[in-house]
Amino acid sequence: MLDDAKSVWELIERRAELTPDRIMLHADNRAVSFAEYRDLVERAAAGWYAAGIRAGVQVSWQLPTWVESAVLVGALCRLGAIQNPMLPIYRQREISFITRQLGTEFLITPSEWNGFDYHGLAEQVASENAGAGFAGLRAVVADRHNPEGDPSALPAAPETFAARGDDPVRWIFYTSGTTSDPKGAQHTDRSVMQGAIGYCKKTHIVEDDIAIVAFPFTHVGGAIIGVFTPLLTGSTAVLMEAFTPARSTELIGRHRVTLGNGAPAIHQLLIAEARDNPDAYRTVRAFPGGGSPKPPLQHDEIREVVPSAVGGITSGYGLTEAPILTQTDMDAADESKIKGEGTPTESVAIKLLDREGHEVAIGEEGEIVATGHQVMRGYTDPSLDAAAFTADGFFRTGDVGRFLADGTLVITGRIKDIIIRKGENVSAKEVEDCLYTHPTVADVAVFGIPDVDRGEMVVAAIQLKDAANVPTVADVFDHCRVAGLMAQKAPERLMIVETMPRNPSGKVPKHELRKQLIGE
Repeated sequence: MLDDAKSVWELIERRAELTPDRIMLHADNRAVSFAEYRDLVERAAAGWYAAGIRAGVQVSWQLPTWVESAVLVGALCRLGAIQNPMLPIYRQREISFITRQLGTEFLITPSEWNGFDYHGLAEQVASENAGAGFAGLRAVVADRHNPEGDPSALPAAPETFAARGDDPVRWIFYTSGTTSDPKGAQHTDRSVMQGAIGYCKKTHIVEDDIAIVAFPFTHVGGAIIGVFTPLLTGSTAVLMEAFTPARSTELIGRHRVTLGNGAPAIHQLLIAEARDNPDAYRTVRAFPGGGSPKPPLQHDEIREVVPSAVGGITSGYGLTEAPILTQTDMDAADESKIKGEGTPTESVAIKLLDREGHEVAIGEEGEIVATGHQVMRGYTDPSLDAAAFTADGFFRTGDVGRFLADGTLVITGRIKDIIIRKGENVSAKEVEDCLYTHPTVADVAVFGIPDVDRGEMVVAAIQLKDAANVPTVADVFDHCRVAGLMAQKAPERLMIVETMPRNPSGKVPKHELRKQLIGE
């Protein structure tokens, strides 16, 4: 593993020299070797350089999971630009805010993709920004292509820095704002690579591994699996332009995928696919996961339907601000894989704090705070940093968890996802884990709504396995009671949804469900 690289461009060069002919990427009946990738990157860097992109220039881009997107990543790294990958779901509100905050000079999009006019929106944002005094944004179309030029015309490669902390910010990933503006997490090449290093080591990745990329490329997890993992290890990534269960199954079978990466919601769909087409999954050795906590039965279900997947679910935990803080080791005990999200990765230290800021004992719940090489440099809005870090420099994740005896981290909820019913703290995650085992439930999300008598009422949004078999509140209460859940935590209202909404990370936007129910 080339885990001592000091920049992404150094990593690209060294990998191409070490294993030039091995395949880095599969996509659309096309195979790209590491040497070919390096050459494509250099030509694209020369093309973008001729277009005006230089070291330190701010570039926002919003492209699907294409080979050309991976090439753009490398080209911007070669030039030393500051790149801001944006999720495909971002629209006028988010893009306008981000480009103004960053002073974006280039906004690179497809002309149209998945039925949406991305270039039209980019032009609209550029015009609105100019009208508001934010001139200088160029909207550029890149439909499965990068401009090309002569690499000999390129300036010297960006300087590398011996010490971490000296290297400059080269990446800005935004967290999706719900009721507030998005927040930009500032990363360096090495902070983003560190998330991949931790994932690779815990997953025991070797050059013969072939991983499918289900996350969007502009998500930090998509970049880690699709670009950095192959470059670090010499393994191969199979790119999927847009996830569907059938397409994923076809690619897994065709390319003999060994690592079925995805969020828990994706893995749940693949379980059904594997039951119908087990032969396609015969090469998969594990299903690394992340994005949101997994249902408690998922590990055993995967092992049952995919016998070759001896690793089962090897999930990880991280955030845009700190990718892959923990990851399940491939050799971890089944109990840890079922209950938790892995142990801290290389360089990471995690503490669990009570409300007074004191560390809690093993087995007790506390707010998760973390430090490590993959933690962001800070937010693009520095006024947010004071609240984001503890006095001793640990990042406040906003998540609540506990440690098992072996050091495995169990995510029990969000600080903002605690429902306070008559003074009793109710963990939405605890109730969800219970309801996942109900025979009628295919998917579930638990949240609170205001209530005069209780303070908050516990609500369960349920996606049914069979639309004709609808549980009642009494059915759900009895199930929770038999499972050992306190009566005060059982849902008092049900919301039946046809399909559970999920964002690109696999998380349920509960504010949308709450708004549907009460209009707030």
